[in-house]
Amino acid sequence: MRILIVGAGQVGYFLCERFSNEGQDVVLIDTDKKRLQRIERDLNIMTVHGSGASARILAEAGISKTKLFIAVTDSDEVNLVSCIMSRNYEVETRVARVRNEDFLENGLLHQDESLGIDLMISPDRAMCEEIVGLCHVSAAFDMAEFAGGQLMLLGYQIPEGNPRVGLSLMDLQQLHGSHNFVMTAIIRGNQTIIPRGQDRIEVGDKVYLMLRRRDIAAVERIFHLISRTPKRVFIIGGGAIGYLVARSLEDLNIEVVLVEKDRERCTFLDENLSRTRVLNCDGLEAQDLLDEGIDRADLVIALTESDTTNLLSSLLAKHHGAAKCITKITRHDFVPLLGNLGIDVALSSRQVAASMILRYIRRGAIGAVATIMGSDAEAMEIMIQGGQKFDNVPIKTLQFPTGAVIGAIVRNRRVIIPSGETLLKSGDNLVVFFKKNAVARVEKYLGLEG
Repeated sequence: MRILIVGAGQVGYFLCERFSNEGQDVVLIDTDKKRLQRIERDLNIMTVHGSGASARILAEAGISKTKLFIAVTDSDEVNLVSCIMSRNYEVETRVARVRNEDFLENGLLHQDESLGIDLMISPDRAMCEEIVGLCHVSAAFDMAEFAGGQLMLLGYQIPEGNPRVGLSLMDLQQLHGSHNFVMTAIIRGNQTIIPRGQDRIEVGDKVYLMLRRRDIAAVERIFHLISRTPKRVFIIGGGAIGYLVARSLEDLNIEVVLVEKDRERCTFLDENLSRTRVLNCDGLEAQDLLDEGIDRADLVIALTESDTTNLLSSLLAKHHGAAKCITKITRHDFVPLLGNLGIDVALSSRQVAASMILRYIRRGAIGAVATIMGSDAEAMEIMIQGGQKFDNVPIKTLQFPTGAVIGAIVRNRRVIIPSGETLLKSGDNLVVFFKKNAVARVEKYLGLEG
């Protein structure tokens, strides 16, 4: 399948890399010739120099043979115009990234059918939703929802002194007989492990658990972890995301302090937020922040446009006693370093965009998709097609592809956390966790090819 991507920024590069690794025919358009040369050298894709809003450039890139069109430049106008222009061709799916709140507030997202755009992505709003979600599950550093929110994939880091350190999955099963979670992955350093019965938990491991939303508290008790909704939150950076997060947290009756160094922006924030305290200072001015009580904050969220400021302000807050930090990061190569620096949660807008778009490339039998930041893994919800291959078959007898694991079954809107004895039924939805090098094997095994 030919995929045409307009925009070679962080989101565009990530998608090119992901789709290229899956063997898709990828073409990338951008106005930065040097950047294209670097990407063409690194990835097995075709590049075209020029504007995605140019009919000549689109034709040169092979728009007539394109099935999936994705516009993710920094210009909303270019993204929208290029998608609209692609309507003259037999493109099956069109995706545009839109960041300008003026477009969004005026209902443009709800006019996508008339524009011929299948999916409009607002990374800022999606990032806000993820941050607010993590506020409800504060012990986790990552989360994704499946089965309409009934099922959760949660990532927890195992601290030193945790009594579960040294136990194998088999040990955990013997200690807690009921099956109310599946450990789908252990991320240890740069290695992603799809765990089996003998694999043991080590200090610093990031473990991903698939569980029903209603079982979160019970499963956290098994791992000696506790989530509490924060009472006092500091937000560093009053841009679009900071404003959206503050507005959402106000609705949860959380005390919010918002730090923004631009005086004019502070005026806007003060006028448009009802209960948030807005401070006109720099996120790195330790004494000002201490005077306001950042050392007593349950959560600090760093959301400026600068990775350096976000990292340093998070470290400063942690050093002075803040309980937890969520840090917005742009540079993906920083991610492996963050855990060692003491950063609790790192969020990337490009990861949010990827999660939205990946479900479209596999539309039909595919439901929700979640990509796992800092790893080579993802999870997806897949409907078992008709036929006898999987009907009334126990999971333990499946020759499921290496590098993948079934985390949950959704049957008639009911979520089942499976054991080896669980019988599959035709029409079940499986939530499968897998390393990206296993995606082709999983799709072939489940009959999703073509």
